[in-house]
Amino acid sequence: MAAAKKAVLGPLVGAVDQGTSSTRFLVFNSKTAELLSHHQVELKQKFPKEGWVEQDPKEILQSVYECIERTCEKLSQLNIDISAIKAIGVSNQRETTVVWDKYTGEPLYNAVVWLDLRTQGTVETLSKRIPGNNNFVKSKTGLPLSTYFSAVKLHWILENVRKVKKAVEEERALFGTIDSWLIWSLTGGPNGGVHCTDVTNASRTMLFNIHSLEWDIELCEFFEIPMTILPNIRSSSEIYGLMKAGALEGVPLSGCLGDQSAALVGQMCFQDGQAKNTYGTGCFLLCNTGQKCVFSDHGLLTTVAYKLGRDKPVCYALEGSVAIAGAVVRWLRDNLGILKSSEEIEKLANEVGTSYGCYFVPAFSGLYAPYWEPSARGIICGLTQFTNKQHIAFAALEAVCFQTREILDAMNKDCGIPLSHLQVDGGMTNNKILMQLQADILCIPVVKPSMPETTALGAAMAAGAAEGVGVWSLDPEDLSAVTMERFEPQINEEESEFRYATWKKAVQKSMGWATGQPSANGVP
Repeated sequence: MAAAKKAVLGPLVGAVDQGTSSTRFLVFNSKTAELLSHHQVELKQKFPKEGWVEQDPKEILQSVYECIERTCEKLSQLNIDISAIKAIGVSNQRETTVVWDKYTGEPLYNAVVWLDLRTQGTVETLSKRIPGNNNFVKSKTGLPLSTYFSAVKLHWILENVRKVKKAVEEERALFGTIDSWLIWSLTGGPNGGVHCTDVTNASRTMLFNIHSLEWDIELCEFFEIPMTILPNIRSSSEIYGLMKAGALEGVPLSGCLGDQSAALVGQMCFQDGQAKNTYGTGCFLLCNTGQKCVFSDHGLLTTVAYKLGRDKPVCYALEGSVAIAGAVVRWLRDNLGILKSSEEIEKLANEVGTSYGCYFVPAFSGLYAPYWEPSARGIICGLTQFTNKQHIAFAALEAVCFQTREILDAMNKDCGIPLSHLQVDGGMTNNKILMQLQADILCIPVVKPSMPETTALGAAMAAGAAEGVGVWSLDPEDLSAVTMERFEPQINEEESEFRYATWKKAVQKSMGWATGQPSANGVP
């Protein structure tokens, strides 16, 4: 029986899905896109000062090894031969910045996470140096100057961490986003590890020219970043190197996409105008604009969507980024203690079915798209003596939906063609209350694939389709049809518009909080 089962499966592809709050390793059947097994490890975040968010790069790497080993054990228990795994893809939290020693493999500082706000002063100083009539940073990168992107984090580290400065002078330092740190470590680290990144992750550093697809000398000089520490730029689908340790030693690492690009691929959004929204720690709405670089007039980012092979064309996307989505649930659980588990929020919200006029703007890291307002801070308003934790839980879910609505409105204005439905994925989409609320607030159907692991699936597709691997066909007729769950709007448009208008009033009240505070630089 075991032999028959093995015969049915055909080639398998693994995917590392390294997110902000957890790491997972998932294994898919390359012929059917069926998820066969996976393992997940939750990660710690460190908050050494107010507004600072860090992670331990070694803990992240260790979690990847653990997830791979445990998934392989689970496959063996299912009588599935792990030698059928022909390739591994990597998808990762983007913008998070790591600097390490190329001779010892040791990180020289904690990873500075994308959410981190310590560079607010750096951004203010740098923005004064951009000529008003020529925002060369935005025109070359598609990004607004913000604490969000890697260049300002790296600039801060080089200025403030003596150990890193010394390593750069001694030509021992390497920089990378999480994908680079993982690929370098998994392919041998100090013993021949491959120092590379793909175009999607490179496009989030603010050092990468999205037109020439190369590191940009002018940008590196502006941010005072030595080009010698930067990784080599590769496509999102090619063999980078081989696994050097563990159960999958010798298997090629052949796919790499920033998590939001991976979800776009996993959702099969290969046509111009197709869009998806991922609900993770943050919320990210991407719309494929094909081979055209579309610049936004409404606060969205222009980014690289994917380049699925060395000789394949690059495709671009418009992106709306929300800093806090799933993170608000974690905050209610860990900081306020009103949830025992993240899943409990659905039950609490369901008990009341309304926020009873309470509005929650979770601007913990300022506001991202479409405002780009770092001075905003979180507020809960509209409270009365009647308000209880159920109402706050409901308002937190509504906040995720309102933030998505703001981005969708901006995207519709930029693209000129309103979306007829929204494709969704990510951990929070298991929450049926949230999905129904989202349809109600957008006034369009929300469509969710029955297998929500689209980020990992996208990384697996890129890895399996790489030249030299060739076990996954990306031809439209070969792609498996995905079963979908639909959520139709159930409230009338007037009520939806009224709630949205009130939310926008709350957003205005959240702005301008962090200006001129003595503690703006963070207190221990």
